[in-house]
Amino acid sequence: MRLLLNIDVPDLAAAEAFYVAAFGLNPARRLGIHVVELLGSGATIYLLEKPVGSRGAGNSLRGYERHWTPIHCDWVVDDLDAALRRALAAGAQQEGPIREANWGRLAQLADPFGHGWCLLQFLGRGYDEIAI
Repeated sequence: MRLLLNIDVPDLAAAEAFYVAAFGLNPARRLGIHVVELLGSGATIYLLEKPVGSRGAGNSLRGYERHWTPIHCDWVVDDLDAALRRALAAGAQQEGPIREANWGRLAQLADPFGHGWCLLQFLGRGYDEIAI
């Protein structure tokens, strides 16, 4: 099995510029004029241009203000401070201070399209520090 990550965005060019600058992803294929494939993470990411107000899941309409979803993604990085600077310079918004635990450090972000992300830097044995 393989994981593909699809991210709805209202402006494909702006989203591509953000994800390339913030996370160092590389544009690969274009699947028509409303989809771009990004490589460079553990999963292939597809940016899908979907207009504000178009039908999303069920009867929901798409909106790109900051929103909560029960699924979120983490970027595992070697240097949290450098990754955070890069993401902020690209247009991400930091949500709260960096948090530290015995397994590592975490910064919460929102992209310019309302999606939440975390940057994780594992320390020591990472999650093995708290595994039971």
